[in-house]
Amino acid sequence: MKAEKPMQPDPRQHYLTPLRQTTFHPRTAAANRLNSWGPWGGYTTVLEYDDLAMEHSAIRNAATVYDLCPMVKYRVRGPEAAAYLNRLTVRNAAKLPVGAVHYTIWCDDAGHIIDDGTLFRLGEADFRICCQERHLPWLLDSAFGFEVSVAEETEEIAALSLQGPCSFAVLKAAGFDVAALKPFRMATFGFDGGELMISRTGFTGDLGYELWIAPDHALALWDCLFEAGAPWGLRPIGTQALDLARTEAGFIITNLDFVPAHQAVREDRVRSPFEMSLDWMIDWNKGHFTGRRALLAERERGSRWAFVGLDIDGNVSAEHAIVYHDRKREVGQITAACWSPTLKRNIALAHLERPYHAGKSDNLWVEVYAMRELQYVKLMLRAKVCDRPFFNPDRRRATPPGPF
Repeated sequence: MKAEKPMQPDPRQHYLTPLRQTTFHPRTAAANRLNSWGPWGGYTTVLEYDDLAMEHSAIRNAATVYDLCPMVKYRVRGPEAAAYLNRLTVRNAAKLPVGAVHYTIWCDDAGHIIDDGTLFRLGEADFRICCQERHLPWLLDSAFGFEVSVAEETEEIAALSLQGPCSFAVLKAAGFDVAALKPFRMATFGFDGGELMISRTGFTGDLGYELWIAPDHALALWDCLFEAGAPWGLRPIGTQALDLARTEAGFIITNLDFVPAHQAVREDRVRSPFEMSLDWMIDWNKGHFTGRRALLAERERGSRWAFVGLDIDGNVSAEHAIVYHDRKREVGQITAACWSPTLKRNIALAHLERPYHAGKSDNLWVEVYAMRELQYVKLMLRAKVCDRPFFNPDRRRATPPGPF
């Protein structure tokens, strides 16, 4: 039986379909019982298939798939690819082994974050960057003087995120032996006459994998996974369930938890790696990289902001709430929040002015407006700074994974 190919709109009539459909759209549309859609990177993506609580529960108790096709992907090749990436990003790309992945960020000259993403080393001189926003002009400008090529390949790679404690069991049932695959490593398998790359990565803070394949084989992969995953209750999830899971894991999202430096209109909205608690990844000894001088100066003088986790009283989610000290002084704002179904805690991610993140964190309050039968009620809820990630199970790192 010949593999079904997804229909793509005529590029000459792009104005009729301002949002493109992903390679998996024939399957996601059929499963989207609520007809709940949203935009992501120029594509239409599912927000919720049928039941948010059940989708989130499947992430933590079974296995799920999420359509990753809209994620922006860049291919970086050439004899000086590692040197170029060392100049572009804050981590040491030259130390990344072939077949490995690491999380990284890149900054502008002022040391402000442009974006975060994952860097895959596919070969000695062959890398892939996956990120939230499009940055081709910046990447090309940064490549000046390096023997390297940079090209976007978003439409050339179909991707699925397979997450949950049963994800390993689903892959095993589908015929893919990933028992020896460690976190942040990848392996390649033959599939449907093509090649499937599986990386042990994800955005849920749980055991999980990401699957990368050519679009012509994408629907066959979806069908294979759902046939193999039926005994484990495999189900698709939308962005809302993923956002719950990533908040529990304490992960950040561009344009939700920070504004990219080149998109910010207000100068005080940008953030540095220190202000996003990402300074741990900076390799100060690898040589010069974009933003290094500014970050060295910030390390000496200190930063204005801190990015923290909060534990909030009650069970009313505090999205976009203002944080106060002693109920009077505004000292920060919440960027992501939820009542965690997994932890049974009211948690949040927030920017706090220093020193209210530490030395003066003993009297913090969050202003929340709760809807009570068509009327808002103002609540002042006590908040405590706490460690991230909120959720960090051992199964996420176990190799081989347990037989859930």
